[in-house]
Amino acid sequence: MIEGLPIEQLGQSADFRHLSDIAGIAVDLRYAGVDNFTGRDLYSPFDFAWLHRDAAAALEQVVAWLARERPGCTALVLDALRPQRVQEALWDALDGTGLRMYLAPPERGSIHSFGMALDITILNEHGRELDMGTAFDDMSERSHPAREALLLARGELTPLQVENRQLLRMAMAQAGFVGIASEWWHFDCGDRDRVRQTFQRVL
Repeated sequence: MIEGLPIEQLGQSADFRHLSDIAGIAVDLRYAGVDNFTGRDLYSPFDFAWLHRDAAAALEQVVAWLARERPGCTALVLDALRPQRVQEALWDALDGTGLRMYLAPPERGSIHSFGMALDITILNEHGRELDMGTAFDDMSERSHPAREALLLARGELTPLQVENRQLLRMAMAQAGFVGIASEWWHFDCGDRDRVRQTFQRVL
Protein backbone atom coordinates (compact mmCIF):
# COMPACT_ATOMS: atom_id res chain seq x y z
CA MET A 1 0.00 0.00 0.00
CA ILE A 2 1.31 3.44 -0.94
CA GLU A 3 1.74 5.75 2.04
CA GLY A 4 1.29 9.50 2.06
CA LEU A 5 -0.84 12.46 3.03
CA PRO A 6 -4.58 12.17 2.31
CA ILE A 7 -5.77 15.08 0.17
CA GLU A 8 -8.40 15.80 2.83
CA GLN A 9 -5.58 16.78 5.23
CA LEU A 10 -3.61 18.92 2.78
CA GLY A 11 -4.77 22.26 4.15
CA GLN A 12 -3.44 21.33 7.59
CA SER A 13 0.12 20.71 6.35
CA ALA A 14 2.75 23.44 6.60
CA ASP A 15 4.62 21.80 3.70
CA PHE A 16 2.18 23.06 1.06
CA ARG A 17 1.17 26.48 -0.22
CA HIS A 18 -1.98 27.41 -2.11
CA LEU A 19 -1.49 28.91 -5.55
CA SER A 20 -3.58 31.91 -4.53
CA ASP A 21 -0.71 32.79 -2.19
CA ILE A 22 1.65 33.27 -5.16
CA ALA A 23 1.42 36.75 -6.69
CA GLY A 24 1.79 37.36 -10.41
CA ILE A 25 0.60 34.02 -11.83
CA ALA A 26 -2.51 32.91 -13.69
CA VAL A 27 -4.12 29.53 -12.98
CA ASP A 28 -6.18 27.27 -15.24
CA LEU A 29 -6.00 23.73 -13.85
CA ARG A 30 -6.93 21.63 -16.85
CA TYR A 31 -7.85 18.51 -14.87
CA ALA A 32 -10.36 20.59 -12.88
CA GLY A 33 -12.42 20.90 -16.08
CA VAL A 34 -12.97 19.04 -19.34
CA ASP A 35 -10.10 20.63 -21.33
CA ASN A 36 -7.77 17.62 -20.97
CA PHE A 37 -7.20 14.33 -22.75
CA THR A 38 -9.82 12.47 -20.68
CA GLY A 39 -12.52 15.06 -21.44
CA ARG A 40 -13.72 15.08 -17.83
CA ASP A 41 -13.21 16.84 -14.51
CA LEU A 42 -10.86 14.73 -12.42
CA TYR A 43 -10.43 17.14 -9.49
CA SER A 44 -13.86 18.11 -8.17
CA PRO A 45 -14.91 18.40 -5.42
CA PHE A 46 -11.35 18.93 -4.15
CA ASP A 47 -9.16 22.00 -4.54
CA PHE A 48 -5.82 20.93 -6.02
CA ALA A 49 -4.40 24.43 -6.53
CA TRP A 50 -1.43 23.64 -4.28
CA LEU A 51 2.34 23.19 -4.50
CA HIS A 52 4.98 22.05 -2.06
CA ARG A 53 6.47 25.15 -0.45
CA ASP A 54 9.82 24.53 -2.21
CA ALA A 55 8.19 24.46 -5.65
CA ALA A 56 6.06 27.48 -4.73
CA ALA A 57 9.18 29.47 -3.83
CA ALA A 58 10.78 28.44 -7.13
CA LEU A 59 7.65 29.52 -9.01
CA GLU A 60 7.98 32.94 -7.39
CA GLN A 61 11.47 33.13 -8.93
CA VAL A 62 9.92 32.36 -12.33
CA VAL A 63 7.46 35.24 -11.83
CA ALA A 64 10.28 37.63 -10.92
CA TRP A 65 12.37 36.56 -13.93
CA LEU A 66 9.50 37.06 -16.37
CA ALA A 67 8.72 40.48 -14.88
CA ARG A 68 12.34 41.47 -15.43
CA GLU A 69 13.08 39.80 -18.76
CA ARG A 70 9.65 39.78 -20.47
CA PRO A 71 7.48 42.50 -18.94
CA GLY A 72 3.82 41.83 -19.69
CA CYS A 73 4.21 38.06 -19.84
CA THR A 74 2.59 35.92 -17.14
CA ALA A 75 3.15 32.33 -16.03
CA LEU A 76 0.00 30.24 -16.51
CA VAL A 77 -0.19 27.14 -14.30
CA LEU A 78 -1.97 24.27 -16.06
CA ASP A 79 -1.40 21.65 -13.37
CA ALA A 80 0.37 21.65 -10.02
CA LEU A 81 -0.32 19.16 -7.24
CA ARG A 82 -1.87 16.02 -8.75
CA PRO A 83 -2.69 13.46 -6.08
CA GLN A 84 -2.00 9.76 -6.40
CA ARG A 85 -5.67 8.94 -6.95
CA VAL A 86 -5.81 11.19 -10.04
CA GLN A 87 -2.53 9.79 -11.36
CA GLU A 88 -4.11 6.35 -11.15
CA ALA A 89 -7.20 7.59 -13.01
CA LEU A 90 -5.03 9.03 -15.80
CA TRP A 91 -3.08 5.78 -16.03
CA ASP A 92 -6.33 3.82 -16.36
CA ALA A 93 -7.60 6.23 -19.02
CA LEU A 94 -4.60 5.39 -21.22
CA ASP A 95 -4.96 1.62 -20.85
CA GLY A 96 -4.54 -0.03 -24.25
CA THR A 97 -3.66 3.20 -26.07
CA GLY A 98 0.10 2.77 -26.28
CA LEU A 99 0.47 6.27 -24.77
CA ARG A 100 1.37 5.40 -21.18
CA MET A 101 4.93 6.56 -21.86
CA TYR A 102 3.57 10.05 -21.15
CA LEU A 103 2.76 9.16 -17.53
CA ALA A 104 4.73 7.93 -14.54
CA PRO A 105 3.40 4.52 -13.46
CA PRO A 106 1.29 4.93 -10.29
CA GLU A 107 3.50 2.63 -8.24
CA ARG A 108 6.55 4.82 -8.94
CA GLY A 109 4.54 7.99 -8.65
CA SER A 110 4.44 11.30 -10.47
CA ILE A 111 6.45 14.21 -9.08
CA HIS A 112 3.15 16.09 -9.36
CA SER A 113 1.85 13.93 -6.50
CA PHE A 114 4.52 15.39 -4.22
CA GLY A 115 3.61 18.95 -5.20
CA MET A 116 7.04 19.27 -6.83
CA ALA A 117 6.13 19.47 -10.53
CA LEU A 118 4.36 22.01 -12.70
CA ASP A 119 2.64 21.93 -16.06
CA ILE A 120 2.99 25.51 -17.20
CA THR A 121 2.95 27.90 -20.12
CA ILE A 122 3.19 31.65 -20.66
CA LEU A 123 0.55 34.27 -21.45
CA ASN A 124 1.46 37.31 -23.55
CA GLU A 125 0.60 40.88 -22.65
CA HIS A 126 -2.90 40.37 -24.11
CA GLY A 127 -3.58 37.36 -21.90
CA ARG A 128 -3.23 34.82 -24.71
CA GLU A 129 -1.12 31.69 -24.47
CA LEU A 130 2.12 31.84 -26.43
CA ASP A 131 2.08 29.50 -29.43
CA MET A 132 4.09 26.44 -28.41
CA GLY A 133 3.24 24.37 -31.48
CA THR A 134 0.82 22.05 -29.69
CA ALA A 135 -1.82 22.26 -27.03
CA PHE A 136 -1.27 21.04 -23.47
CA ASP A 137 -1.60 17.25 -23.20
CA ASP A 138 -0.87 16.73 -26.90
CA MET A 139 0.56 13.21 -26.93
CA SER A 140 2.52 13.39 -30.16
CA GLU A 141 6.11 13.83 -31.27
CA ARG A 142 5.46 17.55 -31.79
CA SER A 143 5.28 17.98 -28.00
CA HIS A 144 8.77 16.56 -27.47
CA PRO A 145 11.48 19.14 -26.66
CA ALA A 146 14.05 16.47 -27.54
CA ARG A 147 12.76 16.42 -31.14
CA GLU A 148 12.53 20.17 -31.74
CA ALA A 149 15.52 20.47 -34.08
CA LEU A 150 14.14 17.71 -36.29
CA LEU A 151 10.61 19.08 -36.16
CA LEU A 152 11.90 22.53 -37.09
CA ALA A 153 13.84 21.10 -40.02
CA ARG A 154 10.72 19.27 -41.21
CA GLY A 155 8.63 22.41 -40.93
CA GLU A 156 6.39 20.83 -38.28
CA LEU A 157 7.36 23.56 -35.80
CA THR A 158 8.04 27.21 -36.65
CA PRO A 159 11.02 29.20 -35.37
CA LEU A 160 8.64 31.31 -33.25
CA GLN A 161 7.13 28.23 -31.60
CA VAL A 162 10.59 26.94 -30.69
CA GLU A 163 11.59 30.40 -29.47
CA ASN A 164 8.52 30.49 -27.21
CA ARG A 165 9.40 27.08 -25.78
CA GLN A 166 12.95 28.22 -25.16
CA LEU A 167 11.65 31.26 -23.30
CA LEU A 168 9.60 28.99 -21.05
CA ARG A 169 12.60 26.72 -20.44
CA MET A 170 14.83 29.67 -19.57
CA ALA A 171 12.28 31.03 -17.12
CA MET A 172 11.95 27.65 -15.44
CA ALA A 173 15.62 26.61 -15.49
CA GLN A 174 16.86 29.74 -13.75
CA ALA A 175 14.52 28.86 -10.86
CA GLY A 176 15.79 25.28 -10.59
CA PHE A 177 13.07 23.52 -12.57
CA VAL A 178 14.07 20.66 -14.89
CA GLY A 179 12.18 19.86 -18.08
CA ILE A 180 11.60 16.45 -19.63
CA ALA A 181 12.18 15.12 -23.15
CA SER A 182 8.55 14.39 -24.08
CA GLU A 183 6.43 17.35 -22.87
CA TRP A 184 7.29 21.02 -23.39
CA TRP A 185 4.93 22.05 -20.55
CA HIS A 186 6.20 19.76 -17.74
CA PHE A 187 8.90 20.73 -15.25
CA ASP A 188 10.13 19.00 -12.08
CA CYS A 189 11.37 21.10 -9.20
CA GLY A 190 14.82 19.66 -8.62
CA ASP A 191 15.84 16.00 -8.70
CA ARG A 192 12.94 13.57 -9.04
CA ASP A 193 14.77 10.71 -7.29
CA ARG A 194 15.39 12.90 -4.25
CA VAL A 195 11.76 13.99 -4.26
CA ARG A 196 10.49 10.41 -4.34
CA GLN A 197 12.83 9.42 -1.51
CA THR A 198 12.38 12.37 0.85
CA PHE A 199 9.07 14.14 0.18
CA GLN A 200 5.55 13.17 1.21
CA ARG A 201 3.19 11.98 -1.51
CA VAL A 202 -0.37 13.29 -1.54
CA LEU A 203 -2.92 10.51 -1.97
